[in-house]
Amino acid sequence: MSIAEQKVERGIKQFIRGTAIWQGLIAVASAVGLVILLSRPPEDMAGWLRILLLVVLAGLGIGAGLSVSMIWRRQHTGRVIALTVNYLLFLTSLLALMQYLGVFVGIDALGATFGRGIPWLGGCIAGYLIGTMGDKFESNYDKAQLLRQIGKAVMLIFLAIFLIAVGIVQAFLFLMRQFTQPLPFILAVMLVATIFFLRRLSKAEIAAAFHAKSADNEAISGFLFLSPNLLGFLFFFAGPLLLSLYVSFTNSDSFGTQDWVGLNNYAKIFNLTVAKLDFMDQPATEVLNTKVYDELTRFKWIGNGIIIGAEDKLFWIALRNTLVFTLLALPLSIIPALILASLLNSKLPGMKFFRAVYFLPTVAAVVGVALIWQWLYNAAVGYINFSILNVIESINALLGTQIVDPQIRWLSDTKVALVAVVIMSAWQWLGYYSVIFLAGMQNIPKELYEAAKVDGANAISRFMNVTLPLLAPTTFYVVTTAVINALQVFEQVYVLIPTEPPGGPANSTMTIVLYLYQKGFQRFQQGYASAVAWVLFLLIFIITLIQFRRQSKSTGAY
Repeated sequence: MSIAEQKVERGIKQFIRGTAIWQGLIAVASAVGLVILLSRPPEDMAGWLRILLLVVLAGLGIGAGLSVSMIWRRQHTGRVIALTVNYLLFLTSLLALMQYLGVFVGIDALGATFGRGIPWLGGCIAGYLIGTMGDKFESNYDKAQLLRQIGKAVMLIFLAIFLIAVGIVQAFLFLMRQFTQPLPFILAVMLVATIFFLRRLSKAEIAAAFHAKSADNEAISGFLFLSPNLLGFLFFFAGPLLLSLYVSFTNSDSFGTQDWVGLNNYAKIFNLTVAKLDFMDQPATEVLNTKVYDELTRFKWIGNGIIIGAEDKLFWIALRNTLVFTLLALPLSIIPALILASLLNSKLPGMKFFRAVYFLPTVAAVVGVALIWQWLYNAAVGYINFSILNVIESINALLGTQIVDPQIRWLSDTKVALVAVVIMSAWQWLGYYSVIFLAGMQNIPKELYEAAKVDGANAISRFMNVTLPLLAPTTFYVVTTAVINALQVFEQVYVLIPTEPPGGPANSTMTIVLYLYQKGFQRFQQGYASAVAWVLFLLIFIITLIQFRRQSKSTGAY
């Protein structure tokens, strides 16, 4: 081994030794942080923040501790863990330092003063234009260079004036004053250290020392590019999801109260009682503990009257309305969409125009759509009732009948309010499902239709025996998506039915999402609302799982 190679090897050994020591320090610091956090009284910080810090410190400590021995043995797994730990520590240190220095608040303050510097940006643009004038004097090198230098100088001068005008000097001095405390220095040192180790661990010679293959380095680069999306998923989706699960076991009210109540919220949701009636009109107060239970329904069973009481009656009403909405909305949106897609798949003139027209309701804002339908549903001046009246009058004049105009109160009648929401929602979803069906139809080989036509199959036979079977994967996707959308219906009901609080006449259009909105954001019972949300999640999960199992059995895939 040459002297240069020996020197490189010594440098690698020193770096590996330093990396192991650094990982050990991270593990120790994480353990100390866990002890300090656990020793603090629970009321010192929010429960969710305490759990988040515990998870972060535990993850960093365990990861750093495991990597120490692996790094000593130059195992590639140790290098990967060290890269992960340092990357997470870099992000944590950066965010903590920015928060402590008031950078996020300073950005808001900078936004308020930004307008004062806008006029000076015109000077920067003028400097840029002066610099570009140098391109016109390529034959005269000295003049071209002079114009470029003047342009740069003008841009720098006006940029400095712009920064001074928006208050960057005051912001810099404010940041410097924050470093009079030890914590910013500690965070800054951690930030610099993590950057150093990240850069060194990514070097080719260090990767070779850990016996990393080219595929390993490519995988690390891939995860590095994916990390913003993965971290965004963890912090903005998975994190809030787990937080809502924790909140569902508390009595959180958004005003500081967050006591652990265990399964009490779920027990209240599902708490039902059944009692036997002596006669069908017997008052509920005689057979139910009305301090706890409200009458949900009563019916006859094998000659006996049965009454069911619920502790949370409104939840079961919302569940019933949601399921009824789903059962009605699915066929009214999917079957017409399938027929419409078949028509749009034809070669009739103007089909591209009609595809765009039918898709417009999907991209239109729900509020605007609901307001238009609210006007159409108006019992006095709405076009729907006006059209019904004209049809009835025409039939009466033609046949001599005496049919009476029903004068439907679409949005105030408990029997039809939910149907009104179903009609509007099915109309709005029709275009989207049509486009999905159309895409599936266009992927079916044309040869199959030609072969069926040669065999004498008519249009209906070709649709039933060629289109529908080969459209099964698309149909499965559309049905699954439609079920999920229907079970989560909210905006249509909230905007279309003008009642306060929302829920329609006699809660006839109360859905689960609308109910949890009321509980969480109107009555501030966020713990209970989170429990309702998780019940809805489980309902959607179970229905979707059943659909997947049925699809697997029908296709023979396991």
